[in-house]
Amino acid sequence: MANKYVIGIDYGTDSVRSVVADTENGRIIGSSVFEYPRWKQGLFCDPSQNQFRQHPADYIEGLEQSVRGAVSGLSPDVISNISGISVDTTGSTPIAVDKDGTPLSLKQGFECNPDAMFILWKDHTAVREAEEINRLARTWGGTDFTKYEGGIYSSEWFWAKILHVLRSNSDVRKNAYSWVEHCDWIPALLTGKTNPLEIKRSRCAAGHKAMWHEDFSGLPDQQFLSKLDPLLDGIRDRLYRNTWTCDVVAGVITSEWAERLGLPEGVKVGAGSFDAHIGAIGGEIKPYQLIKVMGTSTCDMIIAPPAEVGNKLVAGICGQVDGSIVPGMIGLEAGQSAFGDIYAWFSKLLMWPVTEIVAEMKWLDENTRNKIREQTSENIIAELSRQAESLPLEETAIVALDWMNGRRTPDANQSLKGAITSLTLGSDAPRIFKALVEATAFGSRMINERFINEGIRIDGVIAIGGVAKKNPFVMQIVADVLNMPIRVAASDQTCALGAAMAASVVAGIHKDIPAAQTAMGGGYEKEYKPDPVRAAKYEALFKKYSNLGKLIEENLIN
Repeated sequence: MANKYVIGIDYGTDSVRSVVADTENGRIIGSSVFEYPRWKQGLFCDPSQNQFRQHPADYIEGLEQSVRGAVSGLSPDVISNISGISVDTTGSTPIAVDKDGTPLSLKQGFECNPDAMFILWKDHTAVREAEEINRLARTWGGTDFTKYEGGIYSSEWFWAKILHVLRSNSDVRKNAYSWVEHCDWIPALLTGKTNPLEIKRSRCAAGHKAMWHEDFSGLPDQQFLSKLDPLLDGIRDRLYRNTWTCDVVAGVITSEWAERLGLPEGVKVGAGSFDAHIGAIGGEIKPYQLIKVMGTSTCDMIIAPPAEVGNKLVAGICGQVDGSIVPGMIGLEAGQSAFGDIYAWFSKLLMWPVTEIVAEMKWLDENTRNKIREQTSENIIAELSRQAESLPLEETAIVALDWMNGRRTPDANQSLKGAITSLTLGSDAPRIFKALVEATAFGSRMINERFINEGIRIDGVIAIGGVAKKNPFVMQIVADVLNMPIRVAASDQTCALGAAMAASVVAGIHKDIPAAQTAMGGGYEKEYKPDPVRAAKYEALFKKYSNLGKLIEENLIN
């Protein structure tokens, strides 16, 4: 019997990756990455205002180019046996659509309007709207619709973002019939089922970011939404009632898209999911094993049986949703708004003389200037890590806060700012970098402690993502600070592999997600074990970090 193959499509912040996987063993036989050209140019974004938008044309071009690239070179026999596709994306990343489900930015007059584009997960323009949602949820006298979201709604999420756009852009407000998450729009596009009222909406997107829950008969009551702002009148009826887990068929690929992607007709397309959640599947998440997706930000996830979670509500996290990660399990999500982004920020800061001064040294030829810039940029994090690793761990060390992009968990507050303290004239770049790494590790520990203090145990930690694969210095510090071993998943394409696992269930090849994980999982490549001496010393620094956080949050103007 011929092997069966599936495609996993992973939409990240900067690019989209497509993989072709063998459902028998998870082996990746084809892979291709497409970088978003408009995003790469910085179009439609304003970092000074925390505005980050992406054009759907980047996603469409990426879909076509990455899938075609992944199947190029494969034999016709292999391609003919591709039977399923599943997609994951960043989130919450919603967009305004018309009655047909067409994003407004694909329509005449809106092509260059940032508010008509996908509002990327890390867009923080809706801080005020999030504060209003939290205030109303506690005071309006009805159900607190944030209670399954950790009790605090974030500016990174669905309702805050769409309310901000409706308030700030009258053209979008007049033409927006409904709103769709990126992870729901791609499967709808592939299957031709783009009617906003008929799109199969992702359980993880709706439950973790849009306050959807069965106890509420779906989304928050229209009365609550209208009280929040009359601009939301009638919107509940233009969205959705039901949601679907990642093992459900969203539809069959259209003839047009099968041709555009070079695939056979009849390929089943699964309901979408968020990258971190599907990455947890690819990382072989099991009950009470914390999966840490460690990249530009982090997403920390645990699954637990519903009977064991019971009526427990975990405060200050990013939601607890039945089936959001693995169907049949409660998925609990937390995370840090910035992780690798903090290292990238510091690297960019140090690169300033190279980009601004060396670039103007006309006595150097252009080729030499470019080489200096490229080699410095490529090596700066590795060299900082190497030198920081040799520094002694002292209780009087620099202490930093990892809130450069606000705080996601515990207790979301995107208006918070980072800090670096205890600086002296001897504080050099490696020492500051070490403090920033320790700050991100302390932020990770705050998440662990919140889960444990709220009654959710952690039996082990599994790491996936770019930082986990590339930086042993960071990983060892995190293991020491958590005082727990950390296993690193072997696959370097965990999110795409998780999407492929979901696709294998959608295609009817594996009976459920755990069966797909068993057959297609790649295991672990490395384990970081905490050093008892360093772990003990980090206890004192962690207390300083916690005290600094309280000082900043309670006394300083955001």
